[in-house]
Amino acid sequence: MKTTLDTHGVIMAKLYFKYGAMGSSKTANALITKFNYEERGMRVWLIKPSLDDRDGADTVRSRIGLQSKAFVVSKDMDIYEEFNKQQPCHAIIADECQFFKKEQIDQLRKIVDDLDVPVLCFGLRTDFLTNLFEGSRRLFEIADSITEIKTICSCGNKAIVNARINGNGKVITTGRQRLIGGNDSYVAMCHKCWKNATKSQD
Repeated sequence: MKTTLDTHGVIMAKLYFKYGAMGSSKTANALITKFNYEERGMRVWLIKPSLDDRDGADTVRSRIGLQSKAFVVSKDMDIYEEFNKQQPCHAIIADECQFFKKEQIDQLRKIVDDLDVPVLCFGLRTDFLTNLFEGSRRLFEIADSITEIKTICSCGNKAIVNARINGNGKVITTGRQRLIGGNDSYVAMCHKCWKNATKSQD
C-alpha cells in the first residue's frame, strides 16, 4: 500500500474506502490485505460490526473460503477509545463498514489523524433500494482514498445494485434496510436489469 508524503517529507496515514456490490470480493480483498501486512511482520487490527453475524459473531469469511477472527464492534462502541486499549498495530482493516454509525467512522478518521495509523474500510455503497448506508455516506464525505471494487451483472454490464431476492429468486423492494444475507438473499445487478426486474413485480 502506498503512503502519502506531506510537504516536510513525513509519511502520512490515510482513511481508505473500498466499496463494491455484493459478490465483488470485498471481504477477500480485506483478508488478502491483512495477510500482506502480516507477511511483512506487521500487526493488523481486523474489526467488524456486531450486526454482521452471518459467519459467526467474531469471524470474517469470504465466499472463496478465506477467513479470520475479528474484533466485534458494537453499535455504541467508541472505536477510538477501544483502539487505544489494544496492542500497538500498524493498520486497521474494517469489514462491512457500511454498518458502522457516522460517529464511528469519525472515530476511525480520528485514529488516522491523531495516531497516524492507516485505516482500510471495505463495504457496500448502497442498500437494496440504492440508498446510501450511514457508514458509507460518511466515508464518501471524509475518506482520503475511495476505490470501487467492480463486479458484473448477469447481462455483462457493471453491477452497482445489491438487489434483494426472495426464496423464489424474485427481486423485492420492501423490507428493512439491514438484512444480513448472502447469495440466497442478494444478487448484484446493473441498474437497468434491476429496474426491469422491479417493474416485472408490479
